[in-house]
Amino acid sequence: MGNACAGEAQIIASEVEVAQAAMERAESIFGVAVNHKKPNGSLGVIRLDYDYEPAVGDIDHSGSFGYDVHYRVVPGFTFEMVQSGKMTPEVEKEFIEAIQYFEKLGVVGITGDCGFMMYFQALARQHTKKPVFMSSLAHLPAVTCSFAKTELIAIFSANGESLSPMRELIKAECGVDPADTRFVIVGCEDVPGFEAVAAGTPVDIEKVTPGMVKRAQETLEKNPDVRAFFFECTQLPPFSDSVRAATGLPVFDAITSCNSFMAGFNDNPRFGLNGWQKNWDGTQDKYVFGQNLTEAERAALKT
Repeated sequence: MGNACAGEAQIIASEVEVAQAAMERAESIFGVAVNHKKPNGSLGVIRLDYDYEPAVGDIDHSGSFGYDVHYRVVPGFTFEMVQSGKMTPEVEKEFIEAIQYFEKLGVVGITGDCGFMMYFQALARQHTKKPVFMSSLAHLPAVTCSFAKTELIAIFSANGESLSPMRELIKAECGVDPADTRFVIVGCEDVPGFEAVAAGTPVDIEKVTPGMVKRAQETLEKNPDVRAFFFECTQLPPFSDSVRAATGLPVFDAITSCNSFMAGFNDNPRFGLNGWQKNWDGTQDKYVFGQNLTEAERAALKT
């Protein structure tokens, strides 16, 4: 028994030595210390003052991500307010506090749970050095330059008219004009079941999926030069895979936008230096609407 234990101890000691030697070799090759691992990158999501039951794929469902995600609602920041593009001084103060909260938490990127938050992209940037992508529209320039000017990109929105008031903002922030003929703007407000978004009720994914796929196929029939779909609304990603499968075309959405920024921070285990970052444990912290707010802030919530 004693000899067996001694043998196991020698094996463990040998494995530790091998691991230590590997780290020292990595440090000498890459010039980076790996004995104190950095945390896995996490995402901060600013939430509207809108409490609902999100589906997996929705940006407000933490199960949509393969890394830690943290949420903070801004009291008084309603859909009507974000759509107007203007904040009251009280809400602006809460918005800035949310950005600063994520800074202290140590997230590596900050986004929002509504495409209209693009209106406040510049405000958020003023209060953090972290990458800010308040809307999936921040990813539109990369998608646009991937295709020839004669090829089309279909932009799906919760409402076909919603991007029109944002035209100048999108031009200024993203360097692309949504009114350009290369963009086909597609409203989803009349897809059966998707009216739940405007009504503020849960979206029945199974009910909506056939209609969303049909809308994509009809878009292709009318516009055969479409080479990609771009889902602007944060409640559209649950349908991305179905549209990819039905059309064979790429679908870019709020989740792919977040993933592209987060990939810039998290370890790629396939090559380069490994072992410098802690592995994600695969478990998201449970979030309750209004969490991380003071009692007075919770009392100010509209929903």
